[in-house]
Amino acid sequence: MLMTAAIIAWIVLVTIFFGLLTIFISFVNRKGDLPHKIAGIWARSILALSPIEVTVKGLSNIDPDKSYIYMSNHQSNYDIPILLGHLPVQFRWLAKVELFRIPLFGYAMKRAGYICIDRSNQKAAFESLKNAAGIIKNGVSVMIFPEGTRSMNGNIGSFKKGGFVLAVESGVPIVPVIIHGTFSIMPKSRMLIKPGKVTLEIQKPIETSGYTKETKDGLMEKIRTIMRESIDRGNKGIP
Repeated sequence: MLMTAAIIAWIVLVTIFFGLLTIFISFVNRKGDLPHKIAGIWARSILALSPIEVTVKGLSNIDPDKSYIYMSNHQSNYDIPILLGHLPVQFRWLAKVELFRIPLFGYAMKRAGYICIDRSNQKAAFESLKNAAGIIKNGVSVMIFPEGTRSMNGNIGSFKKGGFVLAVESGVPIVPVIIHGTFSIMPKSRMLIKPGKVTLEIQKPIETSGYTKETKDGLMEKIRTIMRESIDRGNKGIP
């Protein structure tokens, strides 16, 4: 319990410091590349104090000079630091609007060029996806949690369709990213942080150019199957 309290206190401190730094830098670097790098330092500073060992698999599957739609499963609050700290490419978050309402943290995300989705408002959600499509066409990747929220049991939940509409409209490949191990470290239902090992698995890009809005459900099921099979292998201890 003392370890958890110390880590949470550290997270609050570094979030205030790096949040203010990101906001300041964003007025100088409007592309968002430098603020994103600062976010990576924020993430690694959190992981450095946390009892977590991270292994990255499949980094050679992606070209850092190409734009992708990264889609990751979502098991824990630690997923965001894991992705920011260990995926060494530029990307912008496509995230629910609630994250942008967190004091300082949310404003820093906005200044870094991250994109919010307001699912309670269909028109706002459409405009957000349109904005994201424009960013991707300019050569910037986006990161999406297609489940929309953290898993309650560590398994892959149902997917939201917005990211797949974005994928078929932009024609950009989807890269499935599977995080193994963060659920046991800090699940949604528990504040206590436990030591553990995490694997960040990067799968090969899945082409989306052959899909349309009418066939996007097939693409969605394909990505979900890839993630679910990877989680099943991990649960069985199969590499």
